[in-house]
Amino acid sequence: MNMNPNRILQMMAATTLAMALVAGAQEPVPPAPTTTPAPAPAATDQPAAPAPLSTFVLTGPLQWLPPATFDAGPLGKLSVNGIVTGFSVFQNNSVPGDDNAQATLSNGQVFIQKADGKLQYYIQAGVYTMPTLSVPFLDAQHTVSDFYGPVPVAYLKLQAAKNTQFLIGSLPTLMGAESTFTYQNFNIERGIVWNQENAINRGIQVNQTLGKYLSAAISWNDGYYSNRYSWLSGSATLTKGHHSLLYDGMGNLGQTAYAGQSSHLATPVQNNGYMHAVIYTYTKGPWIVSPYFQYGKLPANAKVGVAKGTSATGGAINVSYAFKSGFSLPVRFESLTSSGSTTDGSVNMVGFGAGSGGVTFTATPTYQKGGMYLRGDLAVVHATDYTAGAAFGKTGTDANQFRTVLEFGFIFGKNLSEK
Repeated sequence: MNMNPNRILQMMAATTLAMALVAGAQEPVPPAPTTTPAPAPAATDQPAAPAPLSTFVLTGPLQWLPPATFDAGPLGKLSVNGIVTGFSVFQNNSVPGDDNAQATLSNGQVFIQKADGKLQYYIQAGVYTMPTLSVPFLDAQHTVSDFYGPVPVAYLKLQAAKNTQFLIGSLPTLMGAESTFTYQNFNIERGIVWNQENAINRGIQVNQTLGKYLSAAISWNDGYYSNRYSWLSGSATLTKGHHSLLYDGMGNLGQTAYAGQSSHLATPVQNNGYMHAVIYTYTKGPWIVSPYFQYGKLPANAKVGVAKGTSATGGAINVSYAFKSGFSLPVRFESLTSSGSTTDGSVNMVGFGAGSGGVTFTATPTYQKGGMYLRGDLAVVHATDYTAGAAFGKTGTDANQFRTVLEFGFIFGKNLSEK
């Protein structure tokens, strides 16, 4: 019997919520993370700094400073971090409108959190970029105006019980293995598999621990920042020892004609689709190893301009090894393909034309000392089955692009020498 994938997603979410309600009666355990658990600290000459904020996610080898904390009167006891980074990129085969060499301020953000009491909140504000492989670079000014504004993440959190949280506001997505901002990830640039996902959505989320090893989250939101609240997202994470296994699922339970018709870059035509991902992570000592698989489908729907159903199937592996004295080497390999062709009405899901795909490799040598870090991407993208005019170079007929990216940054928080 064939079953609508959205119906499967609804059933999954209902089951997760039912488990969460039952688990609420169990003995309380620490609250679940909202995304993939942070990896074990990298091996260094000095003890690793504690996590900066309880909701902050780091999936790569960079270490954060502990936050500065102070009493803000009626606003409560606040924890504060900040970051400033510069970015430069050198590439070949740039497309029209994109330069071979560019440099800019890539991040200038402050993170504020009230993390005690029943009612808590988190605010992330400032400027940012989201450099992505195969995509022309967009500077901080235009990224902020065309995507999530100067306050990309901000939400209230109700700590209903020791193992139950309710969140409402502008939230990081539950989907995927990579986070939105450069400093959160293995590599400076996001990958082509990440580029299929949403990054920030607005809505309501429930986090629930389900015993000693299992945690879950479920969210009703606006998907790809569409301001149309018809999306259901869910995740479940099993963590034991050095291993974690994460399932993510999300889908639009309605239809949103707004998608694909807005100039807002955060809302692509994928806003009418659904997606599933499975992510495994191994962390031990200096090693982080995280392979994952992802499948996205955009069903045919003439009312929103999709003549033929199209899918994108991809996967990647992230590996990082931390050497002594603050050096580490993360690498990422990924592959992505899409269904259809340029003649059957399929949607251009990957960016190189309908039915196209791509493979990428990125190495990011990294050095960090205290709040200062320096790292660089050495990345190559190879387009497959591309449409002439949709690949790289001035004519869109070059299959390959090589990039060298540098990022230099300062993380601000509590001085580690303070007692």
